Parts: sequence; structure tokens; C-alpha cells
Amino acid sequence: MKNLPQKVRSRKLNSRVDLTAMVSVSFLLIIFFMVVGELSKPKIMDIALPDNDWGCGRSYGCSKGVEERVITVMLDENDKIIMYWGLFDYPQFTLKKMEYGKNGIRKELKEKQKAILEYSASTGRPNRGAIVIIKPSKKSNFKNLVDILDEMAIAKIDTYSIVNDFTPEEAKLLASR
Repeated sequence: MKNLPQKVRSRKLNSRVDLTAMVSVSFLLIIFFMVVGELSKPKIMDIALPDNDWGCGRSYGCSKGVEERVITVMLDENDKIIMYWGLFDYPQFTLKKMEYGKNGIRKELKEKQKAILEYSASTGRPNRGAIVIIKPSKKSNFKNLVDILDEMAIAKIDTYSIVNDFTPEEAKLLASR
């Protein structure tokens, strides 16, 4: 018999795939998207707005308890704040020019909130704090609005509203200052 050439058999290679690099990349991608998702969340502040039909003044017939809880904060240009407690057309309203910061509007809001809470507790209606109406003028800037919202959170005032319409008396007051 002749020597027949033997069949060359191919060697079987190990079919195992090393996934170490793929796992590392997967974990890096997961971490990246978790961080991006957390950083892209908007930073917001809770705001409690009254109903649309809420109003206060002589034409609405405010009860005595509400008119003494109302604080109006008007924002003007150059970081000026004009604040009054009560309603503009009621005799007990007091007008103050304020500044931002712990010795300015923050101190005044905390004092008023404390006084209003004490008054409401003495009348048998506890936990009825101040109602702040924030009125930014057209000359005020967005920073002032954000600053006053921060002051509301610091002073722990839960009920406030942002209103952009001024009464004619308030407009005259801002123009004179």
C-alpha cells in the first residue's frame, strides 16, 4: 500500500470570548447616563398658588382675618423692594422700603409671619400664616424674582402668589420712588 497522505485536521480553537472589556464599557456607560440624568433634572421650587377666583379688597369683601394676613411685596429696578402689610386702601396699611438679605426683607417676613401665626392662634384658627402677593414691576429683573422666592422659602411662607398687575395707586407709588 502506498503511503496515503494523511488528512490534515484543523485544530479546534477555544471558542470562549473574553467579555471583560465589554462589561467595563457597559458599567461606564451606565454610570455616565445616571450622572447625566441626575444633573439634567430641573431645579424647581414648590409654589402654592391660590385659586383663580381669589381676590382681596373692598370689592371682594375680604374678611377681617384675611386682610391682616396679606403682605404685598413690589419689586422695582435696582434691587429695590417696597412692602406693605394689609391692603392698600385700608387705613392700617404700612409702607416700607426694604433691601434683600437677612437684615432686610427676610427679617421683616419672619417677624410678620410670626405675628400673623400668633394672631391666628389667638382667634382659634391656628396655622393660618401670611399670604404674600409678589408684584414684580416691568423694570425689575428675573434675579430679583428668584431672590424673593428664595426669601419666601427661608421665611417658611407657604402661601404666596406672583401677580403682574399693579393698581393705579401702586403704579404711582413706584413711579414716585
